[in-house]
Amino acid sequence: MATGATALSSPPANPISFLSDSDTGSSSGTDDAGWNSSASALEDSIFAAYIQTCGGRSPSRDLVKIRSFLSAASGRGGHFVACLICLERIRPSDPVWTCSSGCHVLLHLLCIQNWANQTSYRPASSSSLKSSSDWHCPKCRLSYSQTLIPRSYRCFCGKLEDPPCDPWILPHSCGEVCGRPLFGNCGHECLLLCHPGACPPCPKLITARCFCGSQEDVLRCTHKHFSCNQLCPRLLPCHTHSCTERCHDGPCPPCQVKGLYKCVCGKTEEERVCADRDFRCGRPCSGGLLCGKHKCNRGCHSGPCGDCPLQGRRTCPCGKKEFKGVSCDADVPTCGSTCEKKLGCGLHRCPERCHRGFCAETCRSVVLKACRCGSLKKEVPCCQDLICERKCLKMRDCSRHACKHRCCNGECPPCQEICGRRLRCNNHKCPSLCHRGSCAPCPLTVTISCFCGETNYEVPCGIEKNQNPPKCPNTCHVSRLCRHKSESRPHKCHYGACPPCRIICREEFPCGHSCKHRCHGDIPPPNPEFTLRPKKKKMEKNTGVTPGSACPPCQEIIWVACLGQHIGEERPMVCSKKAQFSCNNVCGRRLPCGNHYCTKSCHAVKYQSSILDEHGSCADDLAQKQGLSFLDDGSELVESCEECFFPCQKARKLECSHSCPFPCHPDSCPPCEVLLKRSCHCGAMVHVFKCSSYNKLSGEEQQLIRSCRGPCHRKLPNCPHLCSDICHSGQCPAIGQCTKKVYFKIFCPLC
Repeated sequence: MATGATALSSPPANPISFLSDSDTGSSSGTDDAGWNSSASALEDSIFAAYIQTCGGRSPSRDLVKIRSFLSAASGRGGHFVACLICLERIRPSDPVWTCSSGCHVLLHLLCIQNWANQTSYRPASSSSLKSSSDWHCPKCRLSYSQTLIPRSYRCFCGKLEDPPCDPWILPHSCGEVCGRPLFGNCGHECLLLCHPGACPPCPKLITARCFCGSQEDVLRCTHKHFSCNQLCPRLLPCHTHSCTERCHDGPCPPCQVKGLYKCVCGKTEEERVCADRDFRCGRPCSGGLLCGKHKCNRGCHSGPCGDCPLQGRRTCPCGKKEFKGVSCDADVPTCGSTCEKKLGCGLHRCPERCHRGFCAETCRSVVLKACRCGSLKKEVPCCQDLICERKCLKMRDCSRHACKHRCCNGECPPCQEICGRRLRCNNHKCPSLCHRGSCAPCPLTVTISCFCGETNYEVPCGIEKNQNPPKCPNTCHVSRLCRHKSESRPHKCHYGACPPCRIICREEFPCGHSCKHRCHGDIPPPNPEFTLRPKKKKMEKNTGVTPGSACPPCQEIIWVACLGQHIGEERPMVCSKKAQFSCNNVCGRRLPCGNHYCTKSCHAVKYQSSILDEHGSCADDLAQKQGLSFLDDGSELVESCEECFFPCQKARKLECSHSCPFPCHPDSCPPCEVLLKRSCHCGAMVHVFKCSSYNKLSGEEQQLIRSCRGPCHRKLPNCPHLCSDICHSGQCPAIGQCTKKVYFKIFCPLC
């Protein structure tokens, strides 16, 4: 204690209040100031030697974890640590145990003893299992052997047994220098006073060399292993090439330089990396043994093939009779006696005559055997195990379930069923294997957070039902569903429903006007209320979005046109109450024929203003076929425009005396299909033509197609002979061109 008293030069201002067992903290600012000053003085005394070794500079990154353990062990700020097993507060006077090899959790000594005894319990008959049973830390699950079950209350460093509760030093501490070997077995000891948690890194300065040994530097002992980042100068294991890595810890990597290398026997040459230069090929060894009669069957190898294994002393297969002078290539005869080699059971010998090869694997000798539980004895072959059908009714180590194994030898295995009993926290069931006694407390912790999860704190499982949520400074992440989510003011994170939106709605109606009332749009579903109590499944259903009230009807005054969209017949109406009306004027819409207009009274036609054909007529096919049509709002059926029953009066494009046979229609008339009869030029035959096809031709083409292509049947003028040309139009040639021969009687004038 002398060292601790020297290090603690100035005691805390109020030691009694610093280590008080009361659960209530001080309510005045003066007590808080005294608490902070006393806690700071205690920490300074514990870290004094360490900081002095570091040159007066406090390496906070090395001591931050130890400071957190100190605050938990001493109850800084009135928040004392709780035992994870019994969930009770650990007082400064309570005997404790700390997990010195793992998480350094602080637990009651009696609680950890009960925990270790229950988790490592085995029945007395299971001596083989008892030595291998371990127990684990309740928090970090680090495994400990059964010999490490704590039997006494010791300080944090382990030097003092049953440390006294001294108000001037840290609770559960001896006040002496820790003195535990530091991490890494550097040879130095911890300079802090007896403290909870792991020891900090070694702060001493030493002269150290880099991994390759080429550079030397003065560093802290915990950082004495360093790299100079230069190329490693060491030779690789091949003793031929140098290492290509930077200065590194441990042995150099295998050499990766490629080259042509021969196998062990020297018959095969392959390209390999230098690290695999010694390899064996797949070729069999063709060398002979020293006997000169047998070949070597070892495969690729180095050196001589060796002696023949059949040379030397030669015996029969059972080894009872020796044959001298037998060469290695000769077969040794059997001796004819019983083999008597031990069989696989180790109790009986082979009953067959001396033979080559292995003896039978199974022993067929009949022996009297007892089953494992001892309730049945029977003569069976030695190779066969005797198992009866009796089930073991002995209770297992859990004292809840019977063994029920067939023919059990008395060493019942541990119960492999899950305990499943509800723990004291009433939230979880025991996950351990079935055991005796009460279940261990729930080792889990519950995180209590705000709705967004950014602000939280942890409490032991089971006491979370009486906690309040923390106040979160962050803004609420729930997005508004109304159209003002980008304009509304943000609010803090909360449970329950968000505050209502108070901005003017300005929602646009289908008519194009906007709502002038306060926002009444959809609201987001309320956040669940803060509760950690068990809920029924029906309460976990998502209720969805709560819809707001609808906007009131639009009250704007608008001008509404009549059904026929006639100019000057508009009437003023309230937008939400507008209705279509008829002005009783003549409709005047162009009929589908495109030539006449509707003479009905003003009426509505579907798509009356948008879908018109190239002639401006109504193009509602349904109205043309059925004679009825819906209004734009689908409220009623109305009569479509009348149909045109006039005959077509359009003039044809080609000169034609025939009229169009179809009724009045919007498009141009179809080609004339009337047949025309035209005789050929000579009148020998009559041609029949379609009117449209004949009138499309020019005058020359018409004259050409009317020709019969035969000889002309007309007589020449003033000549009894027919025209000799092909059928043609116009006059036949003159008489002077007639080439016919005629006979005339010529009389002499004298006669």
